[in-house]
Amino acid sequence: MKVTAEKNEQVAKMIFATIYPLYLNRLIKNKRTEEELKQVIKWFTGYDEATLKSLIAEKVTFETFFKQATIHQNAHLIKGVVCGYRIEEIEDQFETYRDCRRLEKLIDELARGRKMEKILRE
Repeated sequence: MKVTAEKNEQVAKMIFATIYPLYLNRLIKNKRTEEELKQVIKWFTGYDEATLKSLIAEKVTFETFFKQATIHQNAHLIKGVVCGYRIEEIEDQFETYRDCRRLEKLIDELARGRKMEKILRE
């Protein structure tokens, strides 16, 4: 599937604080922890726990969340299909959408029980 400008804009305007609990609930159902979620987010974005809490409290959009982040240098190694979109085929102009799908792929791997070393592309 191809990403459209409208789809990118829709995701960019979503509030990270409203999606974070959904990520957390999915992981808890799969016997993973919030600490593991925070570890994955820290690896991908560079955000420490205090910064993450602050961004959630400020109710920042995904666009702001990813623009302020320092995306990990190995993020390009995150590949696969999420929601019908092949991550490595998402065009550079849709960076926010691609970063959102990359984060979702990491969370999906965590929920499926993959080892942290593999999730973090070490």
